[in-house]
Amino acid sequence: HVQLVESGGGSVEVGGSLRLSCTASGRTVINYCLLWFRQAPGEGREGVARISGMGTRYADSVKGRFTISQDNAKNTLYLQMNNLKPAGTAVYYCVTSAPSYWGQGTQVTVS
Repeated sequence: HVQLVESGGGSVEVGGSLRLSCTASGRTVINYCLLWFRQAPGEGREGVARISGMGTRYADSVKGRFTISQDNAKNTLYLQMNNLKPAGTAVYYCVTSAPSYWGQGTQVTVS
């Protein structure tokens, strides 16, 4: 079983930056495909970025502004978010795939 804990969310002005972290415990996630999802108020969950042995991929809405990375030694996933827009207001979740584990989420508010 994997436990994921996100941190780093908060309130930021339009154009600002935040760095989200997701620390995994229970087992190593080095070999997992790791993803960031987000859910805006009243909306469904949206895949934002993913990282795996095949590289990284991003939603069109965040390309060029967000960067996903991982520190295998720390068993931690990151999401650097730059030039944030109001549409970035959401709860952000880190996720492992196959099997799927979700963190509890961290709130990001852009205004």
